[in-house]
Amino acid sequence: MTHRVLLAGLFHETHTFLDHPTPLSDWTIKRGDELFGARGDASPLAGVLSVADQRGWRVTPTIDMRATPSGPVEDEVLEVFWEGLAWGFDQGPFDGIYLVLHGAMACSGCPDVEGEVIDRIRAVESLADLPICGILDLHGNISQRTIEETQGLISYRHNPHTDGHQIAIESAQLLDEILTSGRRPRSIWARPPVMWPPTGTGTADEPMKTLEAMARQIETDEPDIVAVNVMGGFSFADTPDTGVSFAATTFGDPEIARARLGELVDFAIAARHQGNKVDPPFESCLEDVARHIADGQTPVVLVEPSDNIGGGAPGDATTMLAEFLRQDIDGAVAIINDPESVQALSGLDIGATTTLAIGGKTSRLTDGPVDATVTLESTSDGRFTLEDKHSHLASGSGLYIEMGPSAVVRCSGVRILLTSLKTPPFDLAQLRSQGINPEDCSVVNVKAAVAHRQGWDPVTAHTYTVDTPGPCSSDISQLPFQLVKRPVFPLDELASPRH
Repeated sequence: MTHRVLLAGLFHETHTFLDHPTPLSDWTIKRGDELFGARGDASPLAGVLSVADQRGWRVTPTIDMRATPSGPVEDEVLEVFWEGLAWGFDQGPFDGIYLVLHGAMACSGCPDVEGEVIDRIRAVESLADLPICGILDLHGNISQRTIEETQGLISYRHNPHTDGHQIAIESAQLLDEILTSGRRPRSIWARPPVMWPPTGTGTADEPMKTLEAMARQIETDEPDIVAVNVMGGFSFADTPDTGVSFAATTFGDPEIARARLGELVDFAIAARHQGNKVDPPFESCLEDVARHIADGQTPVVLVEPSDNIGGGAPGDATTMLAEFLRQDIDGAVAIINDPESVQALSGLDIGATTTLAIGGKTSRLTDGPVDATVTLESTSDGRFTLEDKHSHLASGSGLYIEMGPSAVVRCSGVRILLTSLKTPPFDLAQLRSQGINPEDCSVVNVKAAVAHRQGWDPVTAHTYTVDTPGPCSSDISQLPFQLVKRPVFPLDELASPRH
């Protein structure tokens, strides 16, 4: 029997504390059969399509919308997505629905976009009782309605997100099992009153390492529980559900699933301080970095979570670049998103020298532009293919990445890659494609929190994660939260083991 499945995707991680909104023009939109172009590109969408092809589903692709993490999404975006999804309703009837979601999308007028989409689907008479499965990013701020009104939204298990494609396959296989067997699972949700910064959500680190191990043990202990989600949350969003959450999909007794999730809640509360990782100041590592370079222990990676592009920051903070230039560190590399500087270089010959005001143009929270006289080394269209198909970047963008028109300039011993589109530094092909060999660098400024590790850790001699001025500082207690449910750690100290 051929299963008829409605397919759509909506993917954005929203930093609600940023000054600039995310308009419709910032979104990449694919409609109808354009979604089939994802086949083979290592993305979650490619994962579900591989199962659909293997199992012979009759897929109705509707709309896929995605944008780089950024500020509050304009309400128009949600309505465009809904119109695109609703176009497919008349193409039915359907047996099931598959959604590629992030989980931390917030519009100006809707702090829980994923939950709103689920509610709207359930309000359509022909879709009200259909099983809904799909995929979520580990950093989703997940509401109870998002989980308990669906049958199988499964989250990534790794951060860096090396398993997006595989989890999409597993959640699509779950949907196929539901449609084939006629058995209907329940999804159960639980939330501890805890938020952690992105630096506290790496799954190789505690407490996420233990939480993920506990989740896998629950799946082993309870055969009816087919998936347990450990959601690290996204603490740069002010929503009622911001923070850590858990979910279980079970074919058995929902009260057993609820009790097992309670174990995760208790552990998260007990380990709350462990996950609240606040970074030391940039200055604290400078002597060590200089010593490593002098000893030839390179490359040294300086991780800058406050300007984490993957968290919505502009990627143009200049604190580290200014220090590289001040010290004239030979072999130092910085990547700065600065379309104005790229445009200023257009038309110049390779080898030409000019003065630029680099970076510092987007956020009032970062240091301002750095004036530098630079020599143009190369220009490009900014396109590259991931060298690691399991890169964190593949989970949102597939294999083929566009930085927009780009240029490499040199100021004495320091090289600067200037891009026109924010591009998270999660794959080494970003630099290699521009003629920069990461292994040959002395020190590199990486604007990330955790997701860079998959690419950078294998080639890095020393890594320091430090604090600089910027909108994604790991000290989330300083953010002006208004909507999040209280009490919640670290904004409040918890008075009892469980709330």
